[in-house]
This record gives sequence, structure tokens and C-alpha cells, in this order.
Amino acid sequence: MQAVVDVLESEGVDVAFGCPGAAILPLYAAMEHRDIKHLIVRHEEGATHMADGWARTNGKVGVAIGTSGPAGTNMITGLYTAQADSIPMLCITGQAVSTKLHQEAFQAVDIVEIAKPVTKWAVQVKEAAQAPWIFREAFRIARSGRPGPVLIDLPLDVQKQEIEWDPSIDAPLPVTAVEPHLPRVERALDLLLESEKPLILAGGGIILGEAHEELRELAELLNVPVQTTLMGKGSFPEDHELFAGMTGIQTSQRYGNQSFMESDLVLALGARFGDRHTGAIDVYRGDRKFIHVDIEPTQIGKVFGPDLGIVSDTRLFLRALLDAVKRRGASKDRAQWVASVVELKRTLTRPDDYDTVPIKAPRVFREINALFDPDTYFVTAIGLYQIWSGQFQSAHKPRHYQVCGQAGPLGWEIPAAIGVKAAKPDAEVAAVVGDYGFQFLVEELAVAAQYNVPFVIIMLNNEYLGLIRQAEGDAFGMNTEVDIHYDEFGTDNVKVMEAYGCSGRRVIDPADLADTIEWARKEAVATSRPVLVEVMIEREANTPRGIRIDAMIEPEEVPNL
Repeated sequence: MQAVVDVLESEGVDVAFGCPGAAILPLYAAMEHRDIKHLIVRHEEGATHMADGWARTNGKVGVAIGTSGPAGTNMITGLYTAQADSIPMLCITGQAVSTKLHQEAFQAVDIVEIAKPVTKWAVQVKEAAQAPWIFREAFRIARSGRPGPVLIDLPLDVQKQEIEWDPSIDAPLPVTAVEPHLPRVERALDLLLESEKPLILAGGGIILGEAHEELRELAELLNVPVQTTLMGKGSFPEDHELFAGMTGIQTSQRYGNQSFMESDLVLALGARFGDRHTGAIDVYRGDRKFIHVDIEPTQIGKVFGPDLGIVSDTRLFLRALLDAVKRRGASKDRAQWVASVVELKRTLTRPDDYDTVPIKAPRVFREINALFDPDTYFVTAIGLYQIWSGQFQSAHKPRHYQVCGQAGPLGWEIPAAIGVKAAKPDAEVAAVVGDYGFQFLVEELAVAAQYNVPFVIIMLNNEYLGLIRQAEGDAFGMNTEVDIHYDEFGTDNVKVMEAYGCSGRRVIDPADLADTIEWARKEAVATSRPVLVEVMIEREANTPRGIRIDAMIEPEEVPNL
């Protein structure tokens, strides 16, 4: 286990999140007096989401540790979340001694087989001498190609053995760069130059590939508008003239959908074409052409066949494309197309300046945009509040808008915010949460309080399972088992915060939003603990939504073309 800790440190791990237990104590003994800080979590799922937030923020491999049995099964949701969003993460589990695994020993479960569907690699160390090499390979796999999670299971007897190991001559295994095939790059440029109304679609692969600077250079060089997916939010500054919003049937802007509908070619970079983005595929595809660039070959053609597929790291592809543009002196007058997108941004909007009581959700995001600067790190999970956030909240820098996009586990935000803050101790961190999901992993507030991890929590509280209430009404015309209101405000979330040694305030009038959020920001710094702003919003408000991007349902009156 000393060799394992050597590997962890050399791979850039300076903090781990976990919960010790009898079957993992040799690893904890090896970590004692070493340079890896450890945060004791209150639930192993929380450990995985902390490691997830840490990894999303700095691009390294996050580490979560648990003991045998239920510790590993509790980690499955976090592994699935990391796999779904391509986040490099290592989960380490203890295990019963090797000779007892076939005898149904206490807390012995085949966690490797359980974890395989939600990991890039799951393995049990059966020979002690393999341990450091398996850990090296785990880090290589987590980082390679499309990043993702791995799990290593450590039987107790294997952990206790001695091996030969010299850390002074060891190093991380190399990760092979995925470079584009140049003839395909040239063809991509041909298609871009042939099109009259192209769009660049920046997915999460732009952020994972650290390709945001090359993206902006290409967009400005060719004068091509840029859209982002939810996972790509922040990869292109939203106050840039060429920003064309977000297309989708949930997290989208009206001008984003319309710009997409008017385009004739889409250059998709590191995007999955998820169903919440595309909606009805026949409408989404239309008559436009698609170029799909992805580091993972099996992603290309998974949802529909593109006109051109290119396997590549997004940054290396963009660099090759930029070289081709400059070498060929390629250019095209797209002033009219860009002006059209700018006009759509001006006219096809949704209101956010409501001053009514109860508070309307868009007003909350108007205040968030006004009060927090672009350097703030935000986390948000799943529910109506995530959809409103995608529609109304601005993001200008990569890795500053963290969202669990595909798996959508409730409760992700609090542990993720702890992970983000652990990665960037000097940064301001804010979590946007719902009242229901808040309670799923609320116990991790104790971790933030214990280790002095300050951040602001902004809760949109409608005392409902809001997204499911909306779905029930749309699909079934019912409102069944989704109302969690009781007494005056239901669960007193301010008192919940106080129970964990934290603080909070409730807001009922929109006129009090700005002052309360500013109070929370200062209070978080002063107390070095999380601070809650609980916003009581309309109980049965809906988000803009639909099943096709050209026929969205708008719950409020909006400007027309």
C-alpha cells in the first residue's frame, strides 16, 4: 500500500474523499503522514461526487475510497455519473480476504462484476506485486480517449503483503494522443467553406480536451457562430457576438433553436447528440449536413450517421483545421448570417425581470448573473432548476459550470461543490439546488462544516418533485405523489443548515433576492461554511419544453419574430 500511495501522489492526487472501514485500513495506514489530504465523508456516494467535482474542475483523476461490501455498492451511482459525463475518476474499495470470498464472508460482494457496466475498467488485485502497476494502468485508462471512471478492489490480505518497489524510478504511463486523419480535416474545411449558414456545436469534449482557445480562434477566423451543449456550457463566452445559444428541448434558448433550424451545416465537436439536446431526430437533422468530431470512435454514428466523421482529440483537430485554414487562406463572407444570429438573440428571448410574489424562477437567475462574476464555479444537478439554469444562467469560462448532464443523480450538488472547492480553495463556489434533491446527500454538509469548505447554496423551492409533476401533467394529465408540501414551508431547510453548524435565510419577495445572496456570499467567507439562500418560487411553474426543437411549449408569454 505504500507503493500505491506513491503512485497516487505522482499521478497528481493531493486530496481523496472516503470513509475508512476494516477492509481498507492498510491503505489508510499507508496514507498516514503522507501528502494526500483526506476528507471523511458521511456516505460513500458523496465521496464519488466529491471526487467527480474535483476532477471536473482541474482535469485530473479524482479519488474516492471505501471499504468492502455496501461501501462499493454505494459508489455505483457516482461511477455511473462519471461514466455518463466522461469524468476521470478512481474508486478504491477494500475487500474481504481472498480465501473467504467464496464463503459469503462478512461484507464480501463481487464489486468488480457489479461495477463493470458503469466503469471503463473494474479489477481486483489478486497478487500484491501487481498493485502499483494496476494503479498505473487505472490512471492511464481513466485519462485515455474518452475519459471515465475505474474501480480497483483490494482484498485485505493482498493489502498487507510486502513487495519490491522503488518510487524514485517510476512515472505515470503515457497517454496516447488521438490525432485526426488529415484528409478528413481537409474535407471538413471544404464542407465549411461550401456552407452558407454553418454552426459550430461545442460539446463537453471541448472542455475535456482543453480546446476552448482554439475553438474561439477558429470561430473568429471563419466568422462562424458557436452553440454549446449543456455539457459544453462555458466553453465559449456567452457575451461574444458569435455565441448562438443552446439548442434543445429542455435546456435551450429560443434563439438557439431558431439559429439551429436556419443553419445548413453543423460542426459538432465532442458532442453526444443526447436526446434532451436533439429532440425528434428527423427535425434535428433536417436538410443540414453534419461533421462529427469525437475522440471515441464508437460515438460517431451512434445516434445518426454524419456526413463526415472524424476521430480525434478536439484540441488536436482544431489545431489541424486552423493550420489548414491559414495554409489555404480560406475565408468566406458570412456577415449576413452572423447579423441574422445576432438579431435572433435580440428578439427571440424569454423574460426574466418578474417582480411578482411568489417568485418566478427566471428572476433568480437574473440575480445570479448580475451578482456573481465569471470566475465563480457553479454546480447544478437535475430538475426544473437545472433546465431554468441552462436557459437563463450565463457561463463564460470552461470548467466553471459543472452539471451532471446525463445520469442526473439527485443530491449531486453539495458533494460536488465540496470537490470543486477542494480543487480550487481560493475560488468562489455556488450550488444551485432544488428542495427535493437537496435532501438526498444533505449529510455531506457536515463534511463542509468539519473541513471549513465555504460555498453558497441557492435553492429553488417549489415544495414539489417539480420536473416529475411537469412530466405527469404533460403526458398523463395527473398530479400524483409529487407534492412534498406540509405545514407552512414543509421541511425547514434553514434549520437543517443550522443543525449542521451552517446558516441560511429564506426569501419570499424578489426584492430581497439580491441583498440575501450578497449576505450569503459574505457569510460563507466569514464562517468558512456553506450558506443557504432558500428561494420560495411558484409551486406549479413549468419550464419551456417540447419534443421537437421547432415546436417548444412556452409557459409564459414571449416576444414573437
